[in-house]
Amino acid sequence: MADDLRVAGLLIFIGATQFFILMNVSAFLYPGYSISQNYISDLGVGPSAIIFNGSVVLLGLLGIAASYLLLRVGVDRVFVLLLLLASVGAAGVGIFPENMGILHTISAFVAFLFGGMAALYSYRVEVSIFRYIWLILGLVSLAALVFFASDNYMGLGVGGMERLIVYPVIIWLIGIASSMVNGAIRR
Repeated sequence: MADDLRVAGLLIFIGATQFFILMNVSAFLYPGYSISQNYISDLGVGPSAIIFNGSVVLLGLLGIAASYLLLRVGVDRVFVLLLLLASVGAAGVGIFPENMGILHTISAFVAFLFGGMAALYSYRVEVSIFRYIWLILGLVSLAALVFFASDNYMGLGVGGMERLIVYPVIIWLIGIASSMVNGAIRR
């Protein structure tokens, strides 16, 4: 069973890391793309769509698989549910690109909301000092979501504020994955 926890951590680490790298590769390949003025999901309908959409779907699928493994080893069910919902949302972002309207918007909102909530809630499952970092990252992500939803970009542009939602969650995913691999998760 401890192997399931390690495998779950490895899946999450691979998913988050490849997404972060390929999201940036997609931006580099998209002529005129601005990380400040463009939505992240613009990458899913432009010249780098196949890279971005494939990457975010993979992030979601690996998170779904990890959620199953975490449930098997007895990790807190609320945490697993939050991670699962965020993962389903992430997969939906790639399955329903930005040009698909409301399905994309719902998917992105689910990924954003439950990703931030999972990071915040992981305070309860992490046993190391990093639990305080996860708490802060979750709060930053959720606060940025409130600003984003209210069209208050604080001078960062829509893309900058959206990244304040996403980056803390990606950093948290990489960190919590390392905790899982090292067994620093409460069961």
